[in-house]
Amino acid sequence: MRLRTRLGAGVAGALNGVSRRLGLGRGTVLGGRAGMAIAPGALAELAAGRLVALVSGTNGKTTTTALLAAALEVGGRRVVTNSTGSNMPAGHFAALAQGAGGTPVVLEVDEGYLPGSVETLEPKVVVLLNLSRDQLDRSNEVRMVAGRWRRALAGSRATVVANADDPLVVYGAELAGSLLWVAGGARWRADAAGCPACGGRIEYSVDSWSCRCGFTRPRPEVSAVEEAGTTTAVFADGRRLPVTLAIPGAFNRRNALMAMAAAGALGVPAEVALAAMGRIEGVAGRFSLRRVQGVLTRVLLAKNPAGWEELLDVVAPGTGPVVVAINARIADGRDPSWLWDVPFERLAGRPVVATGERSADVSVRLHYAGVEHQRVGDPAQAVVLAGRLGAAGADGEAVEFIGNYTAFHDLLRVGA
Repeated sequence: MRLRTRLGAGVAGALNGVSRRLGLGRGTVLGGRAGMAIAPGALAELAAGRLVALVSGTNGKTTTTALLAAALEVGGRRVVTNSTGSNMPAGHFAALAQGAGGTPVVLEVDEGYLPGSVETLEPKVVVLLNLSRDQLDRSNEVRMVAGRWRRALAGSRATVVANADDPLVVYGAELAGSLLWVAGGARWRADAAGCPACGGRIEYSVDSWSCRCGFTRPRPEVSAVEEAGTTTAVFADGRRLPVTLAIPGAFNRRNALMAMAAAGALGVPAEVALAAMGRIEGVAGRFSLRRVQGVLTRVLLAKNPAGWEELLDVVAPGTGPVVVAINARIADGRDPSWLWDVPFERLAGRPVVATGERSADVSVRLHYAGVEHQRVGDPAQAVVLAGRLGAAGADGEAVEFIGNYTAFHDLLRVGA
């Protein structure tokens, strides 16, 4: 390794350690940027000779990355990953700088950065989860993203583990030389109504989709079968394995199916991978229980309509209070018009509090959804109010706090 690369890696580690100790951040971006400034082009050198797996998509990247890393850690093997969700080159530099040359690496990758990451890092496996609208003010139209994936993966030697249920993912992946299709689910179809191959209309049935041009759902090697709140992995050869996780939600069990398939491509048996993933109780604060000014609160993250639809499924069985927290900072996207695509009507009849910097937008949306609610600007005070409103609820459930990116992280800093 070049002296400059070693120096950049050392500086990245030192700066990120200082950043964490001073509470200036999660200790990934600052050091990564400094390291890249000292050693431009060092990402490829840091990744050379290592087993690299990349995970990308609009929703579920952080959780799936953590699940795959857990599966690869069986037998005590160390795995390097960007567990804080810093999914652009600076975060990748910081992660790669942590381990010795032979340490396997599992990296979450922002959708827009995936083509460059595939070229630079030469991964062994690439996991493609889904594509939908996100951060409307600064992200490309999703079919453009799918097209860039397609061009990047056409020449890649990686095994691509791709979601057969998402037409945009299939279009982005189908030219890859080595493909493993997984029926990973795609409830949100609003962004894949048009065929990415010809511009025609995608027709959906219960378990398939197709276009008249011949673009159609590929046959999956493994599928998720949902029944009575459980998920079973069903393989093309007839094997069946239960998918049991400590973290909630059918969407997370489908993420686990994608991670299981990727781990299998890297030599970890499916049973072993699922057992390892089942021991994970939380991912970067997601789904965690916190005390916010004494109020028991479950903290959930949803960034866009597709994510909100899935999380509303998670909270739907309860009757307790819900806090809806929305900011519109750079990390969230400045445009919150996506709120009108979220089915907030499903919260009707529950105690609901709107909060965050765009609480007024949330309040208007809830009004038109027919959801009675109150509005409090400060998220912690919103949790306290929700706790009081829900105290009369018969079941004593925790407050469900669902926030977009910066609202979620703001509350994590408040909660114990």
